[in-house]
Amino acid sequence: MTLDTVLRDARQQLSAALSLEPKIAALEAQILLAHALHKPRSYLLANPSSELDTVNLATFTSLLQRRLSGEPIAYILGKREFYGFEFRVTPDVLIPRPETELLVDLALALIPEQMPFQILDLGTGSGAIALSLAKLRPEAQVTAVDISPKALAVTQYNTDNLALHNVRFYLSDWFAALNPSTQFDLIIANPPYVAENDPHLSQGDVRFEPLLALKSGVDGFDDIRNIVRAAPAFLCPNGHILIEHGYNQQDKIIELLLALGFDAVADHRDLAGQARVSYGKKPINMMQ
Repeated sequence: MTLDTVLRDARQQLSAALSLEPKIAALEAQILLAHALHKPRSYLLANPSSELDTVNLATFTSLLQRRLSGEPIAYILGKREFYGFEFRVTPDVLIPRPETELLVDLALALIPEQMPFQILDLGTGSGAIALSLAKLRPEAQVTAVDISPKALAVTQYNTDNLALHNVRFYLSDWFAALNPSTQFDLIIANPPYVAENDPHLSQGDVRFEPLLALKSGVDGFDDIRNIVRAAPAFLCPNGHILIEHGYNQQDKIIELLLALGFDAVADHRDLAGQARVSYGKKPINMMQ
């Protein structure tokens, strides 16, 4: 079978099984075949009439069947690009998503380029947020925490792969394992924020992701509430907090930040126009 024939058949199967648009189905077929061949996608486009041998066809077929069952591309490949960097991902961590890059954008605007700065990333998962910041702000010291040992192992791999030396890790249920006297210039988090009965938990890629990193109580707000309430004790005066949240949670988190006494409270929208990240600044006289 030629590469072109294999791609055409795979595109049709993916489109039918997963209800993908033709362009998306074609892209996924190319990604999987390129991975099976250890070639760039450009090779497939430049050699449509090349024959696919039996071994490579079997490898590709195995990958395709995993995708047809709904398994996310990122888990099949074992990697995902985020903010221009490649990260290992496994079923022990959430798949980094483009909309979360807004969190990094906003953080970078707060972090000086040539000065020490203490950053805490809560629920770091693959480390995509923490390590992107550590890479782009080498003078900063980044602390990454997660409750999952398996998630921290993925973070450690990605840290080594990016050759970073300004990151430290803690196995921790949010702030629990941190020294109570430690303070940070920035606390950043993409915590679980899905309601426990949300139907999206049984749909699409989310079905394969760790529930520990997704569900957060009846209203999806338990972890955000806990983080925001505990944050003042771990923030320096004039320190910042940035939290990603669900599209319909901005009013609750803004209300909570204001009630606790945070200044400059604001919410930011992603490229799709959805409310995505809330911000607050700890005033000098804020009660801890």
